[in-house]
Amino acid sequence: MIDLLSPGLDIVFCGTAKGTISARTGSFYANPSNRFYRILHEIGLTPEKIAPADFRRLADYGIGLTDLNQIESGMDRALTPMHFDLSGFREKMLSCRPKLVAFTSLNAGRIFFSDKKIVCGLQPVRIDDIPVVVLPSTSGANGHWTKDCHHWYQLPGLI
Repeated sequence: MIDLLSPGLDIVFCGTAKGTISARTGSFYANPSNRFYRILHEIGLTPEKIAPADFRRLADYGIGLTDLNQIESGMDRALTPMHFDLSGFREKMLSCRPKLVAFTSLNAGRIFFSDKKIVCGLQPVRIDDIPVVVLPSTSGANGHWTKDCHHWYQLPGLI
């Protein structure tokens, strides 16, 4: 699956890797239990709920998508650390220079920063001068969503 990236985006969302359904369908966040597109609409980043198959429309709203691991797909526990391309991701962000980078899971943020103590929220470390926020996963498998979803509602104020 190709990244959804271009210069001048408001925000780029970055996950660890495509889930099994996303890899099969060629759409980001395609599992029906994933809250990604619903929360984008709820917090006002899109004027309507976009369907996963229409993810390319997110670029019209200044939203980009990518993953740290472009080779594998599946649950995080099944991914191989050597396939996380951290320098490639950094280069992509320096090239397209979004206003904000948002990791769509605590695990993605911890992998990128190589810090298991990272917590959700705006991070003190940037990518060059690009602010970075770590968000709780929108996956239906995230049992902490109700407790942690407030980070998503704070997101529009960071852009």
